[in-house]
Amino acid sequence: MIKFPAYQKSVIVGLILSDAWLRFASKRHKNALLGFAQSGAHSKYFYFVFWSLAHYCSSFPLVRIRNRFGKTTIGLQLETRSLPCFTELYYLFYINGVKVIPLNIYELLTPVALAHWIMGDGSTQRHGLIICTDSYTIPEIVRLINVLIIRYRLECTLRFHTYSQPRIYIKQHSMAQLQTIVGPYMISSLLYKIRTK
Repeated sequence: MIKFPAYQKSVIVGLILSDAWLRFASKRHKNALLGFAQSGAHSKYFYFVFWSLAHYCSSFPLVRIRNRFGKTTIGLQLETRSLPCFTELYYLFYINGVKVIPLNIYELLTPVALAHWIMGDGSTQRHGLIICTDSYTIPEIVRLINVLIIRYRLECTLRFHTYSQPRIYIKQHSMAQLQTIVGPYMISSLLYKIRTK
């Protein structure tokens, strides 16, 4: 509970790079907690994550029902207990309450973390894979691209979905290499994200 096992830490890093969040439950709490949510359509992946981290949680996941733009959606959410190991990650990944890419991301972005980042934010394209990085700055995205190129030998570039939405594009001829790296850590229903043509 004080230090993460290597696998669980990598799962959490991948989640944070994607859609998970770290926060303090209140100003009185000294330690942070991890939160993670998915739509009902992604319940298989959600429970894959939950059973990996269940010993950090004090309860089963909650069902979220939301009304947005006149449409009702059903999702699942978990939050862990507040623990020192999450606080350590909070101060790596947040500056003034804003999520950032830490300087030591080269060490943190293990194959397991990369797999969870792709499962959460990867989008298959006709010729490769897009990883959504809309909330990060361009220098932070370049830092991530450098890790993918140098550590994993993946050919990738920066692409703009819109003027304010820079994303990482992994080229098609790197997909076989990507499969080798992350395939063993992905659930079968999401392997389509790293398919080769």
